[in-house]
Amino acid sequence: MSRWSLALLVAVASVLAVTAAGAAIMFRSGIGARPEPSRLEAALARRVRSLAIPGAARDRPNPLPATPETLAEGRAHFADHCASCHANDGSGDTPLGRGLYPRAPDMRRPETQRLGDGEIFWIIENGVRLTGMPAWGEPGREAGSWALVHFIRHLPSLTPEEKLEMERANPRSLEAWREMEDDERFLRGEEPVRSPPERHRH
Repeated sequence: MSRWSLALLVAVASVLAVTAAGAAIMFRSGIGARPEPSRLEAALARRVRSLAIPGAARDRPNPLPATPETLAEGRAHFADHCASCHANDGSGDTPLGRGLYPRAPDMRRPETQRLGDGEIFWIIENGVRLTGMPAWGEPGREAGSWALVHFIRHLPSLTPEEKLEMERANPRSLEAWREMEDDERFLRGEEPVRSPPERHRH
């Protein structure tokens, strides 16, 4: 048997072993999303994700400068579109984020922060199959995703003031908007008004 044949046989055997182990875990615990993914699953998922991102996309630099304006744009976009799963601070500690399988990652941790700008951008634009991460890319609107990359880089140093600002930009129910507006008017010594403010989505 040649060296290449042996290497191929080992690779196929490894894939079959991992598949069999995954099937055994699934049949033991079912297909529900409640169990915590094992370390092996998490490591394999990260590896497969890394391999799935094209090399040319992985190495792309962020074309936007990291200005306060770009960061503010990314922060507002994250609060409106991403925080329902990832939380304003990027921890993933939300009802939606905790209910996904695999869980929404803590984006402040090295597993995310070590990714290149091009990798994070590609994930935002294209999503990740078999997870809760959708593809957000739209033709001609790449700047928004690049601003998000800058904000994701900033998550480990997010300030309480920035987090509070994001909470105001999070999507809310009509009743929540009424309560917030009434609270603000009360603090200003004004009568409450029972109508939600107009919101502009990013």
